Amino acid sequence: QVQLVESGGGLVQAGGSLRLSCAASGRTFSSYTMAWFRQTPGKEREFVAGIRWSGGNTDYADSVKGRFTISRDNAKNTVDLQMNSLKPEDTGVYYCAADHTITMLIRTTPVRYDYWGQGTQVTVSS
Repeated sequence: QVQLVESGGGLVQAGGSLRLSCAASGRTFSSYTMAWFRQTPGKEREFVAGIRWSGGNTDYADSVKGRFTISRDNAKNTVDLQMNSLKPEDTGVYYCAADHTITMLIRTTPVRYDYWGQGTQVTVSS
């Protein structure tokens, strides 16, 4: 079992930055692919960024490439999302997720992920 707790959300003006952090419990954290998703009312949960267990492979949604950076520290059981040049359309609830399947892929569909955090609100004002 893995428990995930997000932190770092808040209100920021367009062009600003936020750093989200996800703290994970569980001895097998280092073997999981980790990802961040976001959701706004009336929309499906969408993939934002993912990182494989080693940290060497990452993937990003086209809408955040060049602005967001995902990283992980397996010694501390944390995965972070650095968000720069934020836009109003980045507003949403951001969720940390863990995929325990051993795969070369960073999967982008929510149903593939086994564990979820409670979410943290990010609001970007124009």
